[in-house]
Amino acid sequence: DQEWLTPLHRAAASQNEGSVVLLLRKGAEVNAQDGFCQTALHVAAANRAMKCVDTLIPYVSSLNASDRFGRTALHHAVHSGHAETVTLLLNKGANVSARDIKDRQPIHLAAHLGHLEVVRLLVACSADVSCRDKQGFTPLHAAALGGHTEVVKYLLKHGAEIDEADGSGNSALHMVCYAGQRAVASELVNCGASVNRSNVRGCTPLHLSAASADGALCLELLVNNGANNKAGKSPLHVAAIHGHFTRSQILLQNGAEVECVDIYGNTPLHSAAKHGHELLITKLLNNGADVARRGINGMTPLHLAVFYGFSDCCQKLLSSDICHPSKSVCLSNKHLLLAGFDINTVDSLGRTGLHVAASGGNVECLKLLLNSGAALNKKDNFGRSPLHYTSVNGSYLCTVALVKAGADVNELDVNGCSLLHYAAAAQTSHRYNTYNTALCTADSESIQTPAFFHILFCQPYAVMLHRIGTNSIAYNDRADL
Repeated sequence: DQEWLTPLHRAAASQNEGSVVLLLRKGAEVNAQDGFCQTALHVAAANRAMKCVDTLIPYVSSLNASDRFGRTALHHAVHSGHAETVTLLLNKGANVSARDIKDRQPIHLAAHLGHLEVVRLLVACSADVSCRDKQGFTPLHAAALGGHTEVVKYLLKHGAEIDEADGSGNSALHMVCYAGQRAVASELVNCGASVNRSNVRGCTPLHLSAASADGALCLELLVNNGANNKAGKSPLHVAAIHGHFTRSQILLQNGAEVECVDIYGNTPLHSAAKHGHELLITKLLNNGADVARRGINGMTPLHLAVFYGFSDCCQKLLSSDICHPSKSVCLSNKHLLLAGFDINTVDSLGRTGLHVAASGGNVECLKLLLNSGAALNKKDNFGRSPLHYTSVNGSYLCTVALVKAGADVNELDVNGCSLLHYAAAAQTSHRYNTYNTALCTADSESIQTPAFFHILFCQPYAVMLHRIGTNSIAYNDRADL
């Protein structure tokens, strides 16, 4: 028919043994394949038609013939979970180690789907409990990821290696912690799985539990069983990146260091600020996080919150609730200094939070900083004020806010360039790049066009743009927090 199914396929799929017998007597082609290269035997095995399977076996050219996906009749019977059909095929000589196109053996399918009785049958026929597919998954990985505790127990009892790693270095415990399979995680831990084993990216089960949307159930289990909060990249950083408040709380209650740093020098507070997790910022501050701590390129959490435009996080980092939780008004810089934090703290390039807000065009953050006493005309290491930054990125609202606040519109940088130089150079550079692209695609007859002369006119300004270095004015922390 239009689906390439023969009457024999249809009879096998409907478990109609009588029709199968009749069709075979009338000369039906038993090895005919449908659109998925499946024979009637594949179809019968997949549909738990044991009697049809028994009838077809003497007629087929090969009991281990595979379909388009490399699956044999045994794969299909195992997938269906029908132990009687599996037993029949095994007794007739089906290959227990046959692999599909992903190198998965029948035991992989049985383990992943939780067919314990089928797993028993396969193991009894010498199925390898440590076989691997192309991703390095063993049946134990498959059973654990599927959440099948009884299958996990059985495989461990019959020789499966509990800390066996897949191609990415993940053990079964890594997988269940990421998937939030607490019952399986508990069984693995009770059977001796390593809670501090790292995968190829240096992540332990604790890291994955902290990062995953479903991993909260496993995190406390890991901590209570000796998972290390302080080795390598901190799980608290991971929880802060993803904004997992409860998991951060569990980690802190179990000894996680609030001021731990990653390889760039960033604390969890930096991570929470960059990713805009206001509640987590409050939690970290209440647990002693240093709001003035410098991370990569000398940046504070405020620099990151401002650049990524999280005004609520900026408010939290600057507000009086650092010292007085009942209030929510901004502190003046004088009060911030008394609290040990200067709003005009600069990074390694001399840029304050106001420079960063101007660079990112974040007017809400910029106004918040101005209201808290940020210095209007403070210059970075290149002599640029915040107004230089808005001149380049074209942020009208930020420019207006700075000018209204009294910023000097005639400031010069170390090269003697004013705001107008920056604004003109940035706009001209945009036109130059546009027309340069057009020139590269033009034919010889169109070379003497107005666009061509405009390029020649703009070129000196593009050179000036390169000289004053406005490309470097873009704020980039270059850190994967």
